[in-house]
Amino acid sequence: MASKFYAVRVGAVPGIYGTWDECRAQVHGFAGAQYKSFPTLAEAQEYLGTERKERLEAEAYAFVDGSFNVSTGVYGYGGFLVYKKERYTLMGNGNDEQMSSMRNVAGEVLGSMAAVEKALELGIKSLDIYYDYMGIQMWATGEWKRNKAGTIAYYDYIQSVKDKIHLNFVKVKGHSGVEGNEEADRLAKQAVGLM
Repeated sequence: MASKFYAVRVGAVPGIYGTWDECRAQVHGFAGAQYKSFPTLAEAQEYLGTERKERLEAEAYAFVDGSFNVSTGVYGYGGFLVYKKERYTLMGNGNDEQMSSMRNVAGEVLGSMAAVEKALELGIKSLDIYYDYMGIQMWATGEWKRNKAGTIAYYDYIQSVKDKIHLNFVKVKGHSGVEGNEEADRLAKQAVGLM
């Protein structure tokens, strides 16, 4: 587990990082960069969350990740959502041929959608989604071109619910000791039979 968490509020890729080198890569030479280190993930999240003036603090948060089992062609997702101190595990998989061509990215997309679906089911109006693959945010917001059926369906789904829930996407560095991300990774591997 990381001994420090580096929160980049304004930088090349805002998010939470597990090492100073990763943080520095986001802020070095970036005019007006805003970042701090914290001893706990919760404090880093608070720095990114409650001090952001452009959005309200979310009612809930989720960590999501994807995985792919090369030997079976199964993609899947893992993660969890926390709301009112309750934790809801998110896991699932699939083997659609076209989606399988996206490998673990297919799982990442499905994991983000699963988090939103669970939030809507619980009546949540605002959700922070912590992810480690940039496409989760960029496809959802339309900032990246969508070439595959999976990314098109993801964008369409997020657009269809944006009047029901406010989503805030927070990038974290994968495999860097951010415990929520590590847990999502473990669950994703389990979902595709790798654990």
